[in-house]
This record gives sequence, structure tokens and C-alpha cells, in this order.
Amino acid sequence: MKTNAARLLDSLGISYELRPYEVDPDDLTAISVARKIGLPPEQVFKTLLTRTNTGDHLFAVIPGDTELDLKKLALAANAKKVELASLKDVEPLTGYIRGGVTVMGAKKTFPAYADETIELFDIISVSAGQRGLQLILAPADYLRAAEATIADLTKGPA
Repeated sequence: MKTNAARLLDSLGISYELRPYEVDPDDLTAISVARKIGLPPEQVFKTLLTRTNTGDHLFAVIPGDTELDLKKLALAANAKKVELASLKDVEPLTGYIRGGVTVMGAKKTFPAYADETIELFDIISVSAGQRGLQLILAPADYLRAAEATIADLTKGPA
């Protein structure tokens, strides 16, 4: 089954693999998804919708085993302050539900920032735009399709 994200990749001539997995509505973590699709959590990137102090929205794409550093995202986006968008706003703004958010094919186009570690891997995994389906593709292809800016976005070890 093709999602909007997969159709976007097709239109750009980007090769990818769709990898389905069993959804547990009580555990939508990227770490759980990584285990189910057989990749290490640092190669499974989660997409978070954020909001700046001026009301603009941004996507942050970070490894599944890390936490977003809102100050670093604000710095990268040249914003005073950034916070996670309210869960109730995610679907109306992106067209995707929690656990299935992706930059590609979202209802509205927002600037996307991907953590710099994305370039460390031959392949990465991101949501295909629905729960239970991941896209496996080369980081450079993802960055091109998502028109993402690379930045240091994650918190260091506690």
C-alpha cells in the first residue's frame, strides 16, 4: 500500500523499502519500532512537530533513542524559543496521527531539521505516514525529499 510519503519518493525517483510492523497502541516509541523492524534505535528516526514563539511550526527529525533539545532546534531555526506542538494540533496540521508522522507528504509544508547523526548511516528508517509502516532509505535521499536542514538537535548524555 502506497502512502503520500511513498508517492513523493516515487515522484522524485528515490528508491526505498516499505517495511510493515505490528502496532502496539500502548507503545508507539521509536525504540519499539526499531526492535520490530530489526534496526538499531539510532537508525530509526522519529519526526516531532514543534512550534516557535512566533507560532511557526517546524519538524524535528531525531534518532529514536534520543531526546530533542529544544534550545538547539531554536538556535538552528533562528527562533527565540521552540516547544513541542500540542498533540491535538498534530493531525490537523500534518494529516498524520501520532506514531505515523513524517515530513514527506504532510498536509502542510513546514521547515524540517534533521539531527546531524542521520549522515552516519547507510540506511535510515522513518515513518511512511501511518502506524505500522516504515520507510527504509538512504539518508541523502531522505534529506533531499524532506528538504531538511542538518543540525545538532539532541541532548547530550545526562
